[in-house]
Amino acid sequence: MYQVSERVKKQFAYTMSIPCVKEAMKFIQEDERNTIEEQKELVLIEAPTREEEKRAAVMMEKFKALGLENVHIDRGGNVVGLRKGSGKGPKVLIEGHLDTVFPFGTVHGVEERDGFLYAPGIGDDTRALAMLLGLLRALNQNEIKTFGDIVFVATTREEGMGGLGGMKDFLNDNDDIDISLTIDNNDMSALIFEATSGETYEVNFYGIGGHAFGSFGEMAQPIHAAARAVAKIADFTVPSDPKTSFCVSNFHGGTAAGVHAIASQATIKFNFRSNSPEELAKLRTKIFDAIEEACREETEKWGKDEITWDKNLISQVPGGTQDSHTPLVESAWLGLKSLDIEPVFHKGGCTNANVAVSKGIPSICLGRAFAPDENR
Repeated sequence: MYQVSERVKKQFAYTMSIPCVKEAMKFIQEDERNTIEEQKELVLIEAPTREEEKRAAVMMEKFKALGLENVHIDRGGNVVGLRKGSGKGPKVLIEGHLDTVFPFGTVHGVEERDGFLYAPGIGDDTRALAMLLGLLRALNQNEIKTFGDIVFVATTREEGMGGLGGMKDFLNDNDDIDISLTIDNNDMSALIFEATSGETYEVNFYGIGGHAFGSFGEMAQPIHAAARAVAKIADFTVPSDPKTSFCVSNFHGGTAAGVHAIASQATIKFNFRSNSPEELAKLRTKIFDAIEEACREETEKWGKDEITWDKNLISQVPGGTQDSHTPLVESAWLGLKSLDIEPVFHKGGCTNANVAVSKGIPSICLGRAFAPDENR
């Protein structure tokens, strides 16, 4: 049974008893329709990873209209705005990411049916952007003054190949953040405070190449070497606790025009993750040993030439842990309970919160309120 310290309980109860806080909570509920309308507006501004400029421009104007100071787009493409406090408290970052996993031309409208919204990317993470704006309206409407500054950020390059790039850039350039809050999760009950490390690689296999019949037996085959490597990786076993995973997600070689050719190159891409840095390191070594072994086996089978390979680190997601009883985690737990939501601690996660956790900043990732049924 999770136990919250008396100090945090008292502080949380006091905060929730403040009249302007009570009114702000009420306002957020009453303002939900406006938040949904902004969510629908923003999802129509498509923002694939690394192509978030148009959505960023709109968010920048919305931040300005809501009174944030020093609103700008930083070197990482993030939209940044400051809500000044009294200067007597911690500096808090609250963020949601701009990008979605969908390419341009995917979103053709938003359907609202039976209390659900349907559109590619309507949740991840467009909902979080709308929530940032709704929170700002609530703070402004009720004239809430905070002790610490709050930095609102709409980040770039969170998804896939972006590798949490916007958050990395922001925190590398701003070393004065004391607390970090990320909104990015479908499950409102999920409380994510541990960060899963992960790496994504591209590996290329090289050979001579030639005609599939005329050159057969005269050379080793890069595609076969890649297939041997994938088969070896597929047979790995990894621990379930700490949770560790691997996936070969892409396999390419040859062309349609060269269907009767031994390709001179093959490429695989793979991702592996773990809640344990030690397990991640062991798995990394095991994967690259398997690739080296596969190339050696393919080379030795024919004895004519050598299969070589190289690797390229595509993205690296930092990880780490923090105490489950930090004031931030305990406060988040109480916050969910106050909304009649039973908190569920998730072991690990891969969100922008990873970057803050890896830097030792108290950080948490919470779910998006009003989780729609989304086409992701």
